[in-house]
Amino acid sequence: MVGAGTDRTKTIIAGGPTVVLVRPQLAVNIGMCARAMANFGLDDLRLVNPKAGWPRVDEYKEVAYSAAAGAAHILDSARVFDRLETAIADLHFVYAATARERGQAKPVITPSAGMAQAVAAMAEKRGVMFGPERTGLDNDEVAFADAILTFPTNPAYASLNLAQAVLLVGYEWFKSSHGDAPPPPAVARAVSPPADREMLIAFFGFLEEKLDAAGFFRPLGKKPGMRRNLRNIFHRMQMTEQDVRTLWGAVVRLVEGPRAEVQTRKRVRPRKANRLPEPGESG
Repeated sequence: MVGAGTDRTKTIIAGGPTVVLVRPQLAVNIGMCARAMANFGLDDLRLVNPKAGWPRVDEYKEVAYSAAAGAAHILDSARVFDRLETAIADLHFVYAATARERGQAKPVITPSAGMAQAVAAMAEKRGVMFGPERTGLDNDEVAFADAILTFPTNPAYASLNLAQAVLLVGYEWFKSSHGDAPPPPAVARAVSPPADREMLIAFFGFLEEKLDAAGFFRPLGKKPGMRRNLRNIFHRMQMTEQDVRTLWGAVVRLVEGPRAEVQTRKRVRPRKANRLPEPGESG
């Protein structure tokens, strides 16, 4: 299953820090982590002692791939290791994602700071370790890390789903490496030019005339202030020409009521007279 927003015609962004899932328990979470990685251009997934092994050969294989929502290439290329030391052997710098400092005198930083460091050190291979869903990383696993990543969360409820944690790290890496400007629209749309003063003043005159006829400006002593307030509302909108035309048309319909149905007559083509019958036709 491919999720909404997936566009196979676009170039896939890849790279970024390695994601190391240590003793992951649920196949669905591995699939969701792959999806989170694909969202933000991470492509190196490593699994250390996944429960029930990997790749799965039972009914949960389909569950994992469904949860990946089109990020099958990350699941297919995931590497499996028996020992954490082997999984991180080629990395130059490792972060441990955990909500607790563990008293190991390591730097404790946020994902935004950590991923900014990772982007600045692109020549190095960096990775982020995530622990199992129920317990997180243990102290011996944290000891392999150079720094601890801790997410700013509600102190009364700091527990994150495994895929949520991967997604937040991926987002911070993507923002640091590619910026956080919104993507351009898929289809360029013509933009109506701003309405000039002449057009606005004409609209105000029309609108105020109709409101005056309907008894809107009461009491009369407050009419000047009410007109100014009304005009300022529209000025704050910075209306375009299309905005003015749309509002003008809406007021016309409110004042005049429903548009009358236009009856159209079918064109009747004149018959050709004095045509001789073709052979085989009845005269």
